Amino acid sequence: MAAAAECDVVMAATEPELLDDQEAKREAETFKEKGNAYYAKKDYNEAYNYYTKAIDMCPKNASYYGNRAATLMMLGRFREALGDAQQSVRLDDSFVRGHLREGKCHLSLGNAMAACRSFQRALELDHKNAQAQQEFKNANAVMEYEKIAETDFEKRDFRKVVFCMDRALEFAPACHRFKILKAECLAMLGRYPEAQSVASDILRMDSTNADALYVRGLCLYYEDCIEKAVQFFVQALRMAPDHEKACIACRNAKALKAKKEDGNKAFKEGNYKLAYELYTEALGIDPNNIKTNAKLYCNRGTVNSKLRKLDDAIEDCTNAVKLDDTYIKAYLRRAQCYMDTEQYEEAVRDYEKVYQTEKTKEHKQLLKNAQLELKKSKRKDYYKILGVDKNASEDEIKKAYRKRALMHHPDRHSGASAEVQKEEEKKFKEVGEAFTILSDPKKKTRYDSGQDLDEEGMNMGDFDPNNIFKAFFGGPGGFSFEASGPGNFFFQFG
Repeated sequence: MAAAAECDVVMAATEPELLDDQEAKREAETFKEKGNAYYAKKDYNEAYNYYTKAIDMCPKNASYYGNRAATLMMLGRFREALGDAQQSVRLDDSFVRGHLREGKCHLSLGNAMAACRSFQRALELDHKNAQAQQEFKNANAVMEYEKIAETDFEKRDFRKVVFCMDRALEFAPACHRFKILKAECLAMLGRYPEAQSVASDILRMDSTNADALYVRGLCLYYEDCIEKAVQFFVQALRMAPDHEKACIACRNAKALKAKKEDGNKAFKEGNYKLAYELYTEALGIDPNNIKTNAKLYCNRGTVNSKLRKLDDAIEDCTNAVKLDDTYIKAYLRRAQCYMDTEQYEEAVRDYEKVYQTEKTKEHKQLLKNAQLELKKSKRKDYYKILGVDKNASEDEIKKAYRKRALMHHPDRHSGASAEVQKEEEKKFKEVGEAFTILSDPKKKTRYDSGQDLDEEGMNMGDFDPNNIFKAFFGGPGGFSFEASGPGNFFFQFG
């Protein structure tokens, strides 16, 4: 438009003689016809050049501006096209195509209300114009999509906003405002590459666009690249110091980075209580930052595991993988906590997930260990039956057997109900089984390693606990139970 505005001066300076009006019109028409020919061939750049020459010759001809507007629209230069279309209807308010092109430019740039006014004027001039009728409907549809998107953004229904903006952009492909809103919602949905692509396209056309700079920063911020994010937020604020969203995001990013680093420092120094508090404070800064919060939950889970608060650690790791289901470190941390709390099925599930994602030797071994512990847990736990630790000495195992065997001996419960007698007999047998395995070093080793004892010829189905009991207490006649009062018994050796 600037070139067109200066045209008269340039012509006056370069032409030795002024052409009369008729000759100028004929020359302009020739240029217009050439422009039409190039337009028909879709050579829009040459068409633009000839329409510009036509305008230079006859700057008061509305159709020339209209033609150049149409060419600029085909080149995607809607803002320039809008200027030409507006000039065409200023020169000739009855120029229907001029109003249609003005409306189309407004609509393409996202100004649906102004577009409606232009299409209404076209319909006033030609109420049967099918194009004007359709474009008027399109403009109203865009306004409706804008309205719905605004409401849904407040509701944080970002998928719906993206849908509305996609529909609106079908009619308004050059609207940066719609693209920015879509990109921001894509970022909120975790679709960072798509959001980055939209913002980058805008920045290629306008490197100072504060909204696009903000969205680029937002994507980096949500991808836990906080330092780079801050740089974009600062740049956006340079372009637009009152950019509220960039200001809030920049403040949150700096606070989050500081709290996380302080928490990491406290953890490395062994100050787990302080680390827990700092990670908790960091989690309260921005609930929308999914990736960073996933790491914070996992970090806090690690702190809880150090504090032996294993249930809390499991909960933190669960929150981490809810936020980021690809977070291997959180699965590994939770799996270890499951192992420590003897929840082997859950541990196997987590290690399987890890190994499916990253097939390393280390992960394979962790899965194998968990599967072994699961197998062992499904057999009788002889340590629990005797009430001893897995590292109990031979003497401790003997003492435990003595105590439990006497506690559950059938003679001690001869006066009890049939149901109680049956239960105590079962326990007495299990105590004998446990002692038989744990008192024999070879059997204990096989048991601890998770080997199937039945396969080793150690089938306990035919086991007689009375034989072990008699051998332990000195053979037949070596002891007897005597009543010392209602419900009370003691044993004595013969």
